[in-house]
Amino acid sequence: MKKILALFIVSLTLTACAPEIGSEEWCADMKQKPKGEWTAAEAKDFATHCIF
Repeated sequence: MKKILALFIVSLTLTACAPEIGSEEWCADMKQKPKGEWTAAEAKDFATHCIF
């Protein structure tokens, strides 16, 4: 039970560290991600925040 709880806490901690959309870090991460894996929303946000 303790292992499951510890795994849950670690996974929440790691997922909460995603950069904010439009930040320089997010733009850099998107540039590294293959464009075929982008969603339509990610492509729109990238164009809005990182190009213009």
